[in-house]
Amino acid sequence: MAVIEKAKDAWVAQDVDALAQLFTVDGELIVPGQSWRGQERIREEVTHFTQQYSDVKIDIHRIIVGANQAAVEWHYEDTEKATGRRNKADDVIVVDFRDGKISRWREYFDTQTPANK
Repeated sequence: MAVIEKAKDAWVAQDVDALAQLFTVDGELIVPGQSWRGQERIREEVTHFTQQYSDVKIDIHRIIVGANQAAVEWHYEDTEKATGRRNKADDVIVVDFRDGKISRWREYFDTQTPANK
């Protein structure tokens, strides 16, 4: 699914604008403990993320597609700039689409048992 691949590429490149533009104007990005609504808010929060983390790596394991929705399973890694610590997580994202854009992106990640990659 092209939008998912574009989202992955934007995360890896830390291209804040490319990622935000994949969302509808009122799109929502939800990660454990946080929720951001609207392209501008998503852009702000992802910019904040890029200031703290680098060297993002994502390996997509599978994408399950339904009517205007998808589930994505991927392995995610980044490096915390302040400490140099490498973070790893297995992640599942449930995505809803409207008019070819992401209307809702909800992540469920597991940092305790990620596969060694």
